[in-house]
Amino acid sequence: MTQHTQAQKEIAKKIDSDTVIANWKDWRWQLKHSIGDVDTFETLLGIKFKAEEKDKLKQTLEKFPLSVTPYYLSLIDTDDFRNDPIFLQAFPSPKELDIDEDDLEDPLSEDEDSPVEGITHRYPDRVLFHISNTCSMYCRHCTRKRKVGDVDSIPTRDAVSEGLEYIRNTPHVRDVLLSGGDPFMLPDAYLDWILTKLREIPHVEIIRIGTRMPVVLPYRVTDDLVEILKKHHPLWINTHFNHPREVTASSREALRKLADAGIPLGNQTVLLSGVNDCHRIMKSLVHKLVQNRVRPYYLYQCDLSEGLSHFRTPVGKGIEIMEHLIGHTSGFAVPTYVIDAPHGGGKIPVMPSYLISWSTNRVILRNYEGVITSYKEPDSYEPIYCDRKCEECKLQLKLDDAAEYKSTGIAKLLADYDEAVSLVPEDTDRMERRDVE
Repeated sequence: MTQHTQAQKEIAKKIDSDTVIANWKDWRWQLKHSIGDVDTFETLLGIKFKAEEKDKLKQTLEKFPLSVTPYYLSLIDTDDFRNDPIFLQAFPSPKELDIDEDDLEDPLSEDEDSPVEGITHRYPDRVLFHISNTCSMYCRHCTRKRKVGDVDSIPTRDAVSEGLEYIRNTPHVRDVLLSGGDPFMLPDAYLDWILTKLREIPHVEIIRIGTRMPVVLPYRVTDDLVEILKKHHPLWINTHFNHPREVTASSREALRKLADAGIPLGNQTVLLSGVNDCHRIMKSLVHKLVQNRVRPYYLYQCDLSEGLSHFRTPVGKGIEIMEHLIGHTSGFAVPTYVIDAPHGGGKIPVMPSYLISWSTNRVILRNYEGVITSYKEPDSYEPIYCDRKCEECKLQLKLDDAAEYKSTGIAKLLADYDEAVSLVPEDTDRMERRDVE
């Protein structure tokens, strides 16, 4: 039996008294009834803003639009909504209009590193492919606030085809990250078409999808969508949980479907002031993620996008959080803390320092507890000087997959892993007659 929270029932009834809760888990119904204005927000949550604050909120929406799904709205704690992490990520703040002199419209220079529309090619062997500029929810901390929600810049099929052609003609691209907006905003058939076209390109080894649907609209992860994704392995998905309270029964179900389909899952968290800038919150989040087969991938320092200064923390806060994760919990539950360098410098890992000192043959280290220890380096290490003469190199340069052992003769028939049932010489009269016939 479908279970719904009291908040969901009340919100559904206010939205559509005829269908009430019946369509709550229909993702299209959720999108159709997404909240895009302050008045509706007030009505559904039963809260009221003062007139002056409301005017400032509406001014904010003129520059940065509002869109939040009824599902994500239902997670807000109305008794303490101003401090609620769901509210802070979903609802506009007049502080977004405070543009600092260091704020940038395109902080990562994605547009400058775009050889064709929709493609950002920054790293040698991989590209970012923008296939949707719409989301089911507009996160207030979005680094692409300049374009997400702009209905005039949704990529056309011709633009997507141009991106596919660029990838096809760039043989050193082995990894394609589909992003947006949210790729899962596309219809199933259209997404399937894009994935099929990418899979037809011989040098594309890996396809990744960045989506926040498991967080803000988990019902989008339907059985039909999962069946489409399963056709295009190897496929990886990164999602975007920022707070433990976002891990709900519905989000767990979405993650289960994806993981059961054999899709490796990762998570990219943004460090946000007032939302998750606490090591206890972050540890709880990474623990919940790994319980649901999601590997914490990155912890991002908040970008220098316009209007995000109230979300940004000092880098020291991120280091402090990492100090409380490394060694204090499972290694695979620890994300890499990165700063995405302004002007397209790329992701730069920023981690606590565990190297205290270093001599010619000894390294002094400290661990997470503060224990100081030494590591003795080899006295006789003879480095292989690389003179670019690969044919004379002592290292084994056979980079193809190793050939697995194959049985021959009687051993072939005895091997459980070999399906052969008989050994037949090729030059018998019987085989020759078969060839003639």
